[in-house]
Amino acid sequence: MNNEALIARLTEIVGTKYCISGDKKSERFRKGFRSGEGQALCVVKPGTLLEQWKVLQASVAADKIVIFQAANTGLTEGSTPKSSYARDVVVINTMRMDAIHCLQGGKQVLSFPGATLFALERLLRPLKRLPHSVIGSSSIGASILGGVCNNSGGALCERGPAYTELSLYAQVGEDGKLRLVNHLGIELGDTPEEILTRLEAGDYDKDSAAPAGKKASDTDYDAILRDVESPLPSRYNNDDRLLHEVSGCAGKLAVFAIRLDTYPQNEEERTYYIGTNNPDDITELRRRILTEFETLPVSAEYVHRECFDIAAEYGKDTLVMIDKLGTDRLPAVFALKGAVDARLNKFSLTRGFTDKFMQFAMRLWPQHLPKFMRDYRDRFEHHLILKMHDGGITEAEKLLPELFEGRDDADFIACTPREAKIAGLHRFAAAGAAVRYGHVHADQVEDILALDIALPRNDLNWREQLPKEITDKLVAKVYYGHMMCHVFHHDYIVKKGVDVKALKAEMLKLLDQRGIEYPAEHNVGHLYVAKEDLAAHYKDCDPTNSFNPGIGRMSREKHYA
Repeated sequence: MNNEALIARLTEIVGTKYCISGDKKSERFRKGFRSGEGQALCVVKPGTLLEQWKVLQASVAADKIVIFQAANTGLTEGSTPKSSYARDVVVINTMRMDAIHCLQGGKQVLSFPGATLFALERLLRPLKRLPHSVIGSSSIGASILGGVCNNSGGALCERGPAYTELSLYAQVGEDGKLRLVNHLGIELGDTPEEILTRLEAGDYDKDSAAPAGKKASDTDYDAILRDVESPLPSRYNNDDRLLHEVSGCAGKLAVFAIRLDTYPQNEEERTYYIGTNNPDDITELRRRILTEFETLPVSAEYVHRECFDIAAEYGKDTLVMIDKLGTDRLPAVFALKGAVDARLNKFSLTRGFTDKFMQFAMRLWPQHLPKFMRDYRDRFEHHLILKMHDGGITEAEKLLPELFEGRDDADFIACTPREAKIAGLHRFAAAGAAVRYGHVHADQVEDILALDIALPRNDLNWREQLPKEITDKLVAKVYYGHMMCHVFHHDYIVKKGVDVKALKAEMLKLLDQRGIEYPAEHNVGHLYVAKEDLAAHYKDCDPTNSFNPGIGRMSREKHYA
């Protein structure tokens, strides 16, 4: 089948509107959220699971590379093509297949490829249940399935990385044949057509229990997190403990559905905002909570003062939009922004227009941060947003005064619900603030170097100290992360003219010397080398290298030749 015939077949399957060819029309699907861009024969957006199967059949039969993509919010170039390939690429965007089915009265859910974490939270709220994960440092509209495929961790201390052993996926075997594998633990029939049609229609027993011994979450994470003397990180992308079929596959399997646990809603939650000028205070707090408390925090999000400042100015629109519009309408807003950017960024005069416009508009918006947060910014270098629940609230209200009361160089405050919301949104907005800074100040910034790192659990010196020869190359350092998990995000705004690749090599050398694993939760993508266990998992999932070739800096050739 030649390319013209393949595009005609794919158009027949999904309709003219949803088979997108041509560089201009497909650009926003071929270009990564932060970086990365490549060529593709076309972008296909199936609307049903059966359509996805037919698109796969046609693409595999035509010997094309297939790259799967949901919201395209990946930060390491893992959900878009990278440059060019020896074979043509078909990008399958899954966002139209966004259904979520509740199982066992909501104790578990079954998610289709395009369903988002925000949609899952909204679905579970009336059931008084909580999702396996919430967005911690990712982007608006991130998908449930993407988190599992990347072992993403999110912000929740008690849940661990997104993980399941219950999934429905297609795989190209050693013989080059496409097969559908049903490991959902749900009886759906025998043929792919029957399985996918029944699943789409909800024609199955939604009360069926998962097979014995099969997990739908990382049930070991509580004990792992509490082992603060371990020289290993609590969670990181290359952890072979969490590499199982779809979990950690990074697009090397064609995933149709996954099954995940949910959790009872907490009866009470309270957020404490902590400020200090001594990072050892936060170290002691972390270790005592993990070793002494019966109830782990909901989350414990760290923000450095420099990050606070950049998020306050360059993440303000994100905070305001989520606060005022809610999360339901934001994916559509950001999709529109992406479409406009794809057109305007082709011209030097209009490049970065939407970012600059939104930045200007926010200057007219009233102050958005509570007074106490601005006061803490002036008084303290290190900030921690600690959210406790139920019995953990009593434990925190005993420990926090013991550590911080009556001190000039440290303090804490119990937030009102409104203050807690804004503090959390401010921390979330930090994830995109460095990128916005780079767009607005493109004449001063070469690029954003984003490192996603997992420190050993026993590391007491978590605060990074860079040599002057590196800091001289930076405009700013944006430090934030998940303190209890010892997972941090370091976004470096690099000065114009600096060799970013060489700088990154210097940075990674320093991380290696400290025993730090990277990336922690954002997938290796095309930016990092897949270590032995992860590379073996990719080859096991995709022996012919048909799906997402080249990730982990692996071979881009068929059969990894």
